[in-house]
Amino acid sequence: MRGMTERVQRWSAASVYPDMWADPSDDPRNNGNSPEGELATLQDFLANYRLTLRMKCEGLDAEQLARRCVPPSTMSLLGLVRHLAEVERGWRGWLGEGERMPRLYGGRDADFEGAVADRAVVEAAWRDLEREQAATDAALAAFPDLGERVGKDRIAVRELLVHRVEEYARHCGHADLLRERVDGRVGQ
Repeated sequence: MRGMTERVQRWSAASVYPDMWADPSDDPRNNGNSPEGELATLQDFLANYRLTLRMKCEGLDAEQLARRCVPPSTMSLLGLVRHLAEVERGWRGWLGEGERMPRLYGGRDADFEGAVADRAVVEAAWRDLEREQAATDAALAAFPDLGERVGKDRIAVRELLVHRVEEYARHCGHADLLRERVDGRVGQ
């Protein structure tokens, strides 16, 4: 593993705006549509942050995805994927009155600690994330009134949706820095 003082060459795949991840015409997040209404806007932002995380991980092998580039942090791109799967599962627990589901990966920080350079772990993490995202999306679809208060803590559906967007946005910022440390690629 490279030392913390060793610098990788910064680069971007974009040719139009060199500080962007991809050229606007190649960016799958640029669909040209502006969502109508609050729910559609929140869902659009969430979808774009989910896609951004995938884009930040594209083209990397298991070792690169599992690389912890900012010691002493245990954070890695693979750890973020596993963490967000864990968080998606946890959000469903806010919707109901019953017991929360068990954690996917075990105790505290197991999502990051278990993010090891193994292709099977990488593939399982992506499957876990997709499954948990779909399950949370489906569970939230049962609550079309964003002002409705749900679960034991009576949290507003709107608050839960905004928190999801915030969580992905924050971790996409981490993914920016992690990806740059892995191979120098930069961009929004």
